[in-house]
Amino acid sequence: MESRERVRLALDHREPDRVPFDIGSTAVTGIHERPYRGMRRLLGLPESRAPVDPLYFFVVPEDDVKDLMGIDAASVATGLASGFEFVPERRDEFLWIRDEFGIGFAMLVEGGAEYDPLGFPLGGDITLADVARHPWPDPVDPGRFVGFRQACERVAGEEGRAVVCELYGGGMMEIATWMRGYEDFYADLAAEPQIVGAIMDQVLEFKLAHWTRILELAGDLIDVVVEADDLGGEFGTLISPAAYRAHVKPRHRILFDLIHRKSRAKILMHSCGSIRPLIPDLIDAGIDILNPVQVSAAGMDSAELKRAFGRELVFWGGGVDTQHVLPWGTPQQVRDEVRRRLDDLMPGGGFVFAAVHEIQTDVPPENLVAMWETVREFGIYSASGQ
Repeated sequence: MESRERVRLALDHREPDRVPFDIGSTAVTGIHERPYRGMRRLLGLPESRAPVDPLYFFVVPEDDVKDLMGIDAASVATGLASGFEFVPERRDEFLWIRDEFGIGFAMLVEGGAEYDPLGFPLGGDITLADVARHPWPDPVDPGRFVGFRQACERVAGEEGRAVVCELYGGGMMEIATWMRGYEDFYADLAAEPQIVGAIMDQVLEFKLAHWTRILELAGDLIDVVVEADDLGGEFGTLISPAAYRAHVKPRHRILFDLIHRKSRAKILMHSCGSIRPLIPDLIDAGIDILNPVQVSAAGMDSAELKRAFGRELVFWGGGVDTQHVLPWGTPQQVRDEVRRRLDDLMPGGGFVFAAVHEIQTDVPPENLVAMWETVREFGIYSASGQ
């Protein structure tokens, strides 16, 4: 069975021949360059020549890895605006970099693994006029789309894999948090929501225009659209369900409605953490797929989630806990964890195997190979699929 067909069957809540498998087909199922290089060596493959993401140091798996491991989807992303580039600048013990929204990211020079947002361009005492005056990036700059349709055609045609189109920059609430700063954002949301609402509206307008152009160019080829907003922590939601419904959900609905109107693509929503109370609202807003299914967070038991939402949601993730088991467990513990998640999530389709979020620097390559081998052995539905 071709990979693209396999993924499409799973997305339609049908059982293909085996569970679709993903490493690195989205930014939120990515793999850091360090474990990726170690995994290649363990698999007997040549040294990697894959480009490295400038902020998070993830790589897109090369064709030899995708073919050997049976990775069933591949990422296609738009680029930067014409003339923009990431330029690291050293300040004391940190490297700093700034994105197109003006958000500053910092990383330790010694021992740093990735950049984190620390420079908030709309932090402090601001007004609605300051939000309007901010130099917002151009969502339809032609430089973003050079070669974009051709890349989609290559994935769908030459590779025969599902086409996954990445979001740009982050989610609406996420970008607003980074622009305002965490303390100011949450204070505003409680006391002065018009400020963060105006920032989210600017991000929403960027996304509406950006996705419209993407879907004009390649909506007939794209199988999955990725969007995101991290709404959960380890033990509960970052904002109350009431705050989500009042301030974020209406904007999500506008965006998701546009994507559904202009394509047949399924919407993958990435939201970390303990988000069980928000899942019905996310479904109502229009998502089709949930990622990363953080099984170690409160209320995120994989079997219960499948029972409660398996008819409405596809689970893309949840295949192995990346906080404890994948980095610190033995290969046998990894195998046991993967088998448990397969048992919970694969019946009836509606499941694409991926680790919980990105594979970080501390994951031994032996554990990655144990994960893959277990999915290959036990992620089988039937000889022919349905």
